[in-house]
Amino acid sequence: MQIGTSASPDIERYCRDIEAYLCRKNDGHLIRVVGPSFERVSAWAARGIPLKIAFRGIDRHFERYYGKGPRRRPVRIDFCEADVLDVFDEWRRALGLTKQTTVESQESTVDSQESTVDSRGSTGRTSLPAHLERVVMRLSEARASGRLDDSFDGVIDRVARELDAARAGARGVRGQARQALMERLAALDAELLQAARARLDSPACAALGREAEEELAPFRAAMPPAPFARARQAAMDQLIRDRLGLPTIAFTLG
Repeated sequence: MQIGTSASPDIERYCRDIEAYLCRKNDGHLIRVVGPSFERVSAWAARGIPLKIAFRGIDRHFERYYGKGPRRRPVRIDFCEADVLDVFDEWRRALGLTKQTTVESQESTVDSQESTVDSRGSTGRTSLPAHLERVVMRLSEARASGRLDDSFDGVIDRVARELDAARAGARGVRGQARQALMERLAALDAELLQAARARLDSPACAALGREAEEELAPFRAAMPPAPFARARQAAMDQLIRDRLGLPTIAFTLG
């Protein structure tokens, strides 16, 4: 599969992985990552967007695409960029990676590709009611997937009840009431994540730690030890969510 001629082997591999993932999402229909599309995806790699984060952005675009009804044609990777960059921004904020950190990491690896990084559209921010609806759906999917053992049932039932109550009053909530709801969502998120962490043995934790460090590798040189340690833990937490299919219950603005 020849998708580039002058890019580094790592970037070519990154683009091949994106192409293969897009092919699977398009039910086996191959949409090549070549030409301008190759330059676009190369810029993701140069920016340090981990493959898993790019995959989540592609997934988000397909969720919206499926939501519009039966598909008429395969999706090109260019149409997924806004979602990929949005998911990357969310991931970066969750891990405490500042814009300065990402800029410094880019300056050490990016040259002419920088011009394509910011060519994006806006998908808009998710509303609080829509967020709560999605969280409840994802919790149900996680339970039905079989990834969670029976010991999660009590936690999920309690969280789901609170979320259902929050959904009923979330529309139009303002001021201190909205802030209190967001603080409660953060507490529920921490509780669910702690329950997930408690079920990991030492080898699993070590493997997640190594995977988190691989994700953060493009930014590590620009990060002091303490911020890197916090980002590593946040990355591990996100990997735990991915492994178990758990949503992020906490809601943040912007």
